[in-house]
Amino acid sequence: MQHLQWFPGHMTKAMRMMEDNLKAVDGVMLVLDARAPRASVNEKLAKLFVNKKVLYVLNKCDLIEKADALRTVKEFAELGRETVAVSAMDKKAIDLLYSKIFALLKEKLDKNKEKGIFKPVRIMVAGIPNTGKSTIINALCGGKKAVTGNKAGVTKGKQWVRLRELELLDTPGTMPPAFENQYLAKHLAYIGSMNDANIDFNDLAYELLKELADKYPHLLKEKYGIEDTTLPTLDLFNAICVRRGFLMKGGDYDYERCATAVIDDFRKGRIGKIILD
Repeated sequence: MQHLQWFPGHMTKAMRMMEDNLKAVDGVMLVLDARAPRASVNEKLAKLFVNKKVLYVLNKCDLIEKADALRTVKEFAELGRETVAVSAMDKKAIDLLYSKIFALLKEKLDKNKEKGIFKPVRIMVAGIPNTGKSTIINALCGGKKAVTGNKAGVTKGKQWVRLRELELLDTPGTMPPAFENQYLAKHLAYIGSMNDANIDFNDLAYELLKELADKYPHLLKEKYGIEDTTLPTLDLFNAICVRRGFLMKGGDYDYERCATAVIDDFRKGRIGKIILD
C-alpha cells in the first residue's frame, strides 16, 4: 500500500483562516465521520480550539450500528469531548444537535441576557474533508445554504450561513500535515476524505477487503456471496471479479472496475453498517 499523505496548500490557508476567525465565534462544531471517528479527529484543530467550547458531531450515523454510535459517544465523553451522534437526513437528530449547540453555550447566553445583549450564536463548523459539514449546515437551516459534494475539498473558502438565532461559519476541510498513523490514514481514504486522484484504488480496495474480512466477514459473505472469507485477500478480490462479471477479454480479472465497485459499495453503505476504528 502506498504511503498516504495529503496536505495541499489551500489547507494551510484554511487553518490560518480558522485561527483568524476564532475571535468572531462563540463555539465550534467539529464534524466527524461516524465510520472512522478517531481517524476523523484532526488533533491540530482540537488544539487550535482549546479555548473555545467545542461540540463533536458524529455524522453519518445511519451508516453504522446504533450500538457503535452510542459506544463512540461514551468513549469521546470519557475524554472530555462533548459529542452528539446524528445523521443529517434525520430531522429528530438535527433538532437534538440544534438544542445541543445552545446547551453548550448556555453560560455565555445567560451572561449576555443579564447584560441585555441579544444576538445570534456564532459557530464555526470545521473538520476533515467529506465528513458532511455543509450537509449538516443545510439540515440545520432546513434548506440548501452551503455548497455540498460527495468528494473531498468541495468547500474552498469560508462562508457564513445565517439563521435567526444561529450564524454558522462553514470552513474548508482540513487534514493533518502528516499521517504518522497509516492505519488511520487508510480509513480516511476508504471514506473519501482524501483526494481519490492521488490514490491507487487497486491497493485501497485490497486493504479494505483485508480489513473487512477480519472485522466483518459475514457482511462480505452476504454482499458478494463469498463463502470462505479466510482466503488470501487476492483470492477474495478474484472471487468478487467473477461474481460481479468484472472480467476482460481472455478471462483476465478487471481489478480496476472491481476496486472502484468495492470502494463505492462501502462508501454508499451497500456492504452494510461498518465502523472502522
